[in-house]
Amino acid sequence: MEIPSHTKIFVVGGGPGGATAATLLARAGLDVTLFEASRFPRYHIGESLLPTMIDVINLLGMREKMEAFGFQRKHGAYLEWGRDTWALNFGELAGDTTYSFQVTRAEFDHLLLEHAKSQGVKVFEGVEVRSLEFVGERPVSAAYLVNQNGNGSAGQTGSISFDYLIDASGRNGIMANRYLRNRRYHQVFKNIAFWGYWKNTDRLATGREGDIAVGSIPNGWIWAIPLHDGTMSIGVVMHKDALAAKRSLGLEEIYQQALLESPLIARIVQDAELISDLKTETDYSYTAEKFSGPGYFMVGDAACFLDPLLSSGVHLATFSAMLAAAGLITMFEGEISEEQAVSFFEKAYRQAYLRFLVFLSAFYDINRGKESYFWEAQRLTQEDVDENNLKMAFLNLVTGVRDLRDAQSNTRHFILKEMTDRISENLNFRKDKQALANLEGEDLKAARENARFFSSVEGLFALNQEDAIDGLYVQTKPRLKLARI
Repeated sequence: MEIPSHTKIFVVGGGPGGATAATLLARAGLDVTLFEASRFPRYHIGESLLPTMIDVINLLGMREKMEAFGFQRKHGAYLEWGRDTWALNFGELAGDTTYSFQVTRAEFDHLLLEHAKSQGVKVFEGVEVRSLEFVGERPVSAAYLVNQNGNGSAGQTGSISFDYLIDASGRNGIMANRYLRNRRYHQVFKNIAFWGYWKNTDRLATGREGDIAVGSIPNGWIWAIPLHDGTMSIGVVMHKDALAAKRSLGLEEIYQQALLESPLIARIVQDAELISDLKTETDYSYTAEKFSGPGYFMVGDAACFLDPLLSSGVHLATFSAMLAAAGLITMFEGEISEEQAVSFFEKAYRQAYLRFLVFLSAFYDINRGKESYFWEAQRLTQEDVDENNLKMAFLNLVTGVRDLRDAQSNTRHFILKEMTDRISENLNFRKDKQALANLEGEDLKAARENARFFSSVEGLFALNQEDAIDGLYVQTKPRLKLARI
């Protein structure tokens, strides 16, 4: 297959965001070309998926492929967080989705990209975008280079023109970093993750195989993710300053000491063996000042990036891909303008990002019993989030809407308190499974309202009229598009 000289929609990046957007657009009959600089399968972190992924793979038409692969099923999470312990089961408060997956990302991402090819996407791996050309603010073409592992002649260069760009280039962020220069790093979540892979771990230490285990420690927290190949991904997250203060010990010694600081994780690795070198990643939280514009949409990490505590990476990537695809499909059908598609994407994706941002800070805040710099540093500051954007993201979600609508200052404090109260309520409902099963009357109503709140934070919101933005919402059946109220 030769690289075309023109395509209607050009996707840069073959990760979950790019593959999802490309597949959805191709399934709608649109001409889509995707460039991926690497050759898949390739390693990536971000192995624990939220239940929303079930809805996404259904929309992609790849449920059977996903189930047949044999990834580890994930029915929930087990947390030792501060002084409390919780077993969180998916679907126990509301919803039909009772499981997700723990995935090896090399194989999961490869499965997504191969599915994109099967749906008509023209995929070229090993092809690097070197530069973009613009007409005014609108990207119109890309210069590329085929590398040694690409499907083409090594060293081949060329140019491809397009009508619309979906930038799924990940943290490299072609649009944000090279051209718009509008990426802003938050003061909060200046954390570093370092992790390795283990064998012979106790996969039942959480009480159920497949759960992600999360344990807090004085200077951070630890994840333990069981994978289908019998290994377990175990990672430590610390503030960069705390890690720098310990550097004289060496990274592996810091890592091993941290694992023993969590009783939960210590049980998991008691008879286990580390079988890999340690990998590291800096988890600075950032956002672009603008996610979309004339002729382009930035999805996933190309637009924004968050601390890994809530496993939001693949969720935000695929959710933003769905938003971009729905807008473009509806625009090409002549039902909305380009400006409306861009505006809907911008507002919906920013709402999703800000809701997770507040969720993260509030979740960290409930462990304030640990007096250390790490926990203090996870608090949102005035510079981290604009009050007006925050108010818009939560306007129709929090209780006391009138108070929020009328708030002239300190919206951030109001919303953080609301989120913290909701988290505490949610976890209290989940602690006693027998009591949860016997809820009735006002208690049952409160549990359902709490569940609805979090479905609007970590679910695929904007899929119904109640969540409409500027009168538009995402319709998935009988086909993907934006619908009007």
